[in-house]
Amino acid sequence: MAEAALSRASLYLDDLSQPRLLPPQASSESRNLQQLCRDFMDDVEEFEKVVGGLGEMVNNLAKVVESEKMKAIGVRSQLASAEKQRTAQQQKLQALIAEKKAQLERYRVQYEALLKVEAEQEEFIEQFVMQK
Repeated sequence: MAEAALSRASLYLDDLSQPRLLPPQASSESRNLQQLCRDFMDDVEEFEKVVGGLGEMVNNLAKVVESEKMKAIGVRSQLASAEKQRTAQQQKLQALIAEKKAQLERYRVQYEALLKVEAEQEEFIEQFVMQK
């Protein structure tokens, strides 16, 4: 009967006979909800840690990718430079070959001219020796 009177006054007694403003069922549900909220907050914190770790991992991977990209650009640049140098060297060598061929032709013509002079001189010497 005392409980009914307290109930009309919106007061309730818990298991330890302590006065409460909420009915026992609402109080129990409130505690359950409070625990669920704590669990949810713990889960959210854990999720934030995982997401933070994932973000850090993605940032590190992005740095590695950027570094490799720069290396690839450097290698490509070196390759292009080496190709240009090779082409320039090839042209230089071809010009040197042409120059040496021209020099060889001049030496051949000069040699033939000297052979002709030698033959003429030998003929002159022969004629000179025969006249004596």
